[in-house]
Amino acid sequence: MTRATLSEVLQPAMAGGYAVAGVVCLGWEDARAYVTAAEAEGAPLILQAGPGARAHTPLPVWGAMFRELAENASVPIVTHLDHGTDEEDCRIAIEEGFSSIMYDGSRLALEDNIAQTARLAEMAHAAGVSCEGEIGFVGYAAGEASRGTDPEEAARFARETGVDAMAISVGNTHLQTTAGDGLDEARIAAIAALTATPLVIHGGSGVPHEQRHRLATGSSVCKFNIGTELRQIFGATIRQTLAANPDMYDRIGILSSLHDPLVQAARTVIRGLRP
Repeated sequence: MTRATLSEVLQPAMAGGYAVAGVVCLGWEDARAYVTAAEAEGAPLILQAGPGARAHTPLPVWGAMFRELAENASVPIVTHLDHGTDEEDCRIAIEEGFSSIMYDGSRLALEDNIAQTARLAEMAHAAGVSCEGEIGFVGYAAGEASRGTDPEEAARFARETGVDAMAISVGNTHLQTTAGDGLDEARIAAIAALTATPLVIHGGSGVPHEQRHRLATGSSVCKFNIGTELRQIFGATIRQTLAANPDMYDRIGILSSLHDPLVQAARTVIRGLRP
């Protein structure tokens, strides 16, 4: 199948009562495993290159890897720039064939966030690419604290930026290694009552699985970003492989051991977002 835009997978998700996983990728091996999982589940998937991945591997390389995976997949695959914080990253991603960008202006004042996000959404749409924005601020475990999303501000943000998806702060935190206390469902409902824009939860690994499923199938949350939960499988599998094979040194052999465990973990994530 050809690559899909974010809007092309989230609008059917909203209508069909399910959510799509936005999987945070760090290399070829995990990205390939996640696509294999999506094909096994017959579900769309969003491959995401975030700031850490881009610091390690140049954005054009991510564009080529994602394009290769998406164009040969049997299910719709979105190739997504996650947390683009400047126009240059967003522009390069569009030039390199990404089908979706996220402009993250969440650290800006509201007026500046709206203005910048609207400008980049217009640039993306002119190129046939989707755009996600963030209102409120989703913090980081052992780092910056979150700032909750105000429903009225969210409605204005969605209306004035024209984004295809809106990341919100409702008790979620990036880089949580265990399930947290859960999301504020009343705040989510209040936001959803004021806008028809699909909602996105960053830091989805820290959301209890039962709540993830309930929101995915019964709310306007149509995208959950999942990174830490899958990276934990990656790290644990490498440790097990090396402990069991102390003489193994070949990179391909070591990383090949990751494929099946990552496929199974990603299938569980994808299945948990569907009825």
